[in-house]
Amino acid sequence: MLINCVVYENGHKLADIGTEEISDWLERPDAFVWVALLDPSAEELLLMQHEFGLHELAVEDALKGHQRPKIEEYVDMVFAVMHLVEPVVSSTDTPPANPLPIPRAMQEPYACTELSVGEVAVFVGKNFVLSARTRSAHGFLGVRERCERQPKLLEHGSGFVMYALMDAVVDRYFPVIELFEAELEAIEELIFAPGSARRNIERLYDLKHNTTVLRHAVAPLLEMLGKLHGGRVPAAFISTQEYFRDVHDHLARINAAIDTIRDTIGTAIQVNLSMVAIEESETTKRLAAWAAIFAVSTAMAGIWGMNFEVMPELKWRYGYPVALGLIVLAVAVLYRRFRKVGWL
Repeated sequence: MLINCVVYENGHKLADIGTEEISDWLERPDAFVWVALLDPSAEELLLMQHEFGLHELAVEDALKGHQRPKIEEYVDMVFAVMHLVEPVVSSTDTPPANPLPIPRAMQEPYACTELSVGEVAVFVGKNFVLSARTRSAHGFLGVRERCERQPKLLEHGSGFVMYALMDAVVDRYFPVIELFEAELEAIEELIFAPGSARRNIERLYDLKHNTTVLRHAVAPLLEMLGKLHGGRVPAAFISTQEYFRDVHDHLARINAAIDTIRDTIGTAIQVNLSMVAIEESETTKRLAAWAAIFAVSTAMAGIWGMNFEVMPELKWRYGYPVALGLIVLAVAVLYRRFRKVGWL
């Protein structure tokens, strides 16, 4: 679906044009055309290929979709693919069932973070920019408005438009990082809550999966962005190298934040596993203490229950209450001892 098809000259918007007029405007040396598509069909992309003279391999990648983030240089154009990572937050009314007692704070409704991954393919030539966005609800109208408010920068042409699109995509990663950090802090607050270890580990693994999704969007783009600044760069990007260096810095910060979050998640998982072992050890000690108490009382009852004729206390008037008193005394001593050492 066509969103915009606009021609610019010397940093100013001239007009909205039809797709059949694109090739005519491309012949003007000071003009460039910016086209935006949403979930384009094969017919639309083939039409754009004809109007702009796009390379067939780049068009094939855009048609197939689900590409790894990349920047590829062809003879007279650059083809870039970027992932659009957007959070989808859904609230549940109650937390998942847990057979263990959980703190009151964990019984409140909580948010499960999910990520939707869209894609934008950008074709950049000396005097044109074509963006094809798929599987994403958030457009780039704000990017176009930002560029039109800065005609001096828009004079750089398609190179600056490519920077503006890439900068908008990368800026959308920062709120996702903040969301991950907030969720990780919430989980860390519950690490030492009794009975919460299993649920914490499940949430930590979900968070680790989400950071991996974001990493797959950031790392390849960070690796390939060097093609657009420093050294030999395509002609359309010669005057905008410092802008792409700024995008590179942002991606490096995001990548470092992802590494930090993943390291913290690994540490939190180990702590939770240690808490599980500690809780199991505490349970084992309690069971062992009660087993020792009942073993002593059972042993004493078994001795007096043998009923041999030569046992003098069997004929004693106070033998029964004394036996009971000794059993109670032994149990009380053991109970106090176990309580003192923290086993009960």
